[in-house]
Amino acid sequence: MGALSSLPVRLALVGLGYWGPNLLRAAMDLEDVEISILCDASADALARQARRHPWARLTQNVEEVLHDDSIDGVIVATPVQTHYEIARAALSAGKHVFVEKPVATTSADCRDLISLALECGLILMPGHVFLYSPPVVAIKQILEEGTLGEIYFVTSTRVNLGIHRSDSSVIQDLAPHDFSILHYWFGVPSFARAIARDSIVPGLWDVAFIDLGYADAGMIARVELSWLAPTKLRRTVIAGSKAMVVYDDTATEQVRIFDRGAIFEPHDFGTHRAGMAYRLGDVVSPHIDAAEPLRGLDPQRRASTLGHVPRAQHRPDRRSLRALARPQRCPGAGGGARGRTPSRSRPPLERALPADRRIAAVRRRRRRQGRRQRRRKRRPRQRAMTR
Repeated sequence: MGALSSLPVRLALVGLGYWGPNLLRAAMDLEDVEISILCDASADALARQARRHPWARLTQNVEEVLHDDSIDGVIVATPVQTHYEIARAALSAGKHVFVEKPVATTSADCRDLISLALECGLILMPGHVFLYSPPVVAIKQILEEGTLGEIYFVTSTRVNLGIHRSDSSVIQDLAPHDFSILHYWFGVPSFARAIARDSIVPGLWDVAFIDLGYADAGMIARVELSWLAPTKLRRTVIAGSKAMVVYDDTATEQVRIFDRGAIFEPHDFGTHRAGMAYRLGDVVSPHIDAAEPLRGLDPQRRASTLGHVPRAQHRPDRRSLRALARPQRCPGAGGGARGRTPSRSRPPLERALPADRRIAAVRRRRRRQGRRQRRRKRRPRQRAMTR
């Protein structure tokens, strides 16, 4: 199909669960865009949207979307496990695709979608909405201008209370935002390691700490993720040799630049303060125009029309997915009492089960392990009594 030749752009939205209505609202605000079809397996979800959008065609069958030649692009906001199948079918049908993050659950599936999109000359755009957030773009400019100097480290905290998802862990749910932002700012990390635990639901990680290293930039980053925080916090700190930046997505002043830092004076080494001097300068909050990141759908429309590539394109998502896959494999290395071991160490049949059945299988396995441990403890006492 390739680039579009006429307007308006006709889109179909597949998935009206938690995030789909937000994408629908953002798409409806775009000029020269028409939402022609709403698709969801739930009749109740369709009925709710029918009252707000009476002109849209409703269907519970995604095949109707794929076979409709009037549809230019498909927005996919379904459960994570279905992203690959639906996105691939839409690309094969000659339609541009916007798919919520992550694009797929494995790097292999992501590579397949990228190859198919390139082969067909279509846009495959992941839902990395923060790449269109004015504060994120402003910090990118600050980094390029060298205002912060040499970057030492980055810390990013993305925590809140819930929502626990049965189809993905906290890493799959929240980390793509941080990975896409860090990739936009600093490029591809040279290593990733993580530790996580399943505090509430067995087998479902709800808190994770991920370390990333950037060899080219000579810096490190830590990402903290949790569904078990008392308050919602979206805060990133970038520490440089000349200045520091705090990006707080929930604050009124989202970006603040601190003229602060530490200076090492070798000739004074060994004194009480060990040759350290600290700079405490001004704090500047630059003016940043307000804009909703979900308006990133608009670049997809323009890119589809003009043949350009949107900022949140498929290649960063593949790299983000690789970074995402590494922590998914390594939690538990040096973990605590409930730190998760690598998923590949679990029974193969258990890994293949759906999320709800996998949780039940984990509980049964733990009960069996507990019974075996209790039997081992009873055996020495029984031997002592027989003597």
